[in-house]
Amino acid sequence: MNPLLGTLGGVLGPIAVYFSLNTLFGSPELPRGWGIPTATDIALAWLFARMVFGANHPAVSYLLLLAVADDAVGLGIIAVFYPDPNLPAEPAWLMLIGLGMLSAYLLKQLKIQNYWPYLLLGGVMSWAGLYNAHLHPALALVFIVPFMPHAKKENKGFFEEDPSDRSTIQRFEHEWKVLVDFGLFMFGLANAGVEFSSVNTVTWIVLTSLIIGKTLGVFGFGWLATKLGFGLPRGMDLRELLVAGVIAGTGFTVALFVSGEAFTDPLIKGAAKMGAMFSIVSAAAGLIIAKIVRVKVVS
Repeated sequence: MNPLLGTLGGVLGPIAVYFSLNTLFGSPELPRGWGIPTATDIALAWLFARMVFGANHPAVSYLLLLAVADDAVGLGIIAVFYPDPNLPAEPAWLMLIGLGMLSAYLLKQLKIQNYWPYLLLGGVMSWAGLYNAHLHPALALVFIVPFMPHAKKENKGFFEEDPSDRSTIQRFEHEWKVLVDFGLFMFGLANAGVEFSSVNTVTWIVLTSLIIGKTLGVFGFGWLATKLGFGLPRGMDLRELLVAGVIAGTGFTVALFVSGEAFTDPLIKGAAKMGAMFSIVSAAAGLIIAKIVRVKVVS
């Protein structure tokens, strides 16, 4: 519960900072970019967390869960708040998603172990529902994958493959990993290609919202969660929570995606993307703060 509440802070904090800075220094065309600093890059946050805390520190798993939940919220924001203005949303079609989820649930109850029926039945209905509702169909499998049969317990780390696990979801992940990695690589080439001259006010608003907003949001809501009885993982205290909040400011992937959806003006879009890319400085900031507050490394 604590990292999930931290996720809520990691979304609301950057939004508050973004609107505040835009009110002070921005312009009327910039408010649409509020969704850009809400997401955390999962892979980079995990990598930076291991560098700062060590491979076996509980803060790494904490930050990983926060980043996954953060990106799920970010994708939801894209679907709901950044639709195609020429194609207004048609919510009635979302019933198809419910039918897709029901079919996936029934397949699981029937103990179907092959993942293709889940994709072709549940996945296609979910995709069709989102597409016809004029929402991003890239989210289609988000609603289906949780129903795939999986092992009761992970015996390996999040990014390690367990040879003994031959569950449906494990085989799906293993067999599609190369294609997904290639897709992400091409996404990076297509979306990150902006000139360094594309820097203006929105660049610094996005960057500040990611670093300051994430830090304050994650730390503030994580601290509030401890007061509500949802403690931090064993071996993690408020110092590690602060550093985790700083590292969570690494926007990148989903932030680049939202930048492309939020703005149509190429200059503003490019500048917003630069802010997302500059957020990699969160790694250095996290390392410095970890030294200052004397975070113990668990290798």
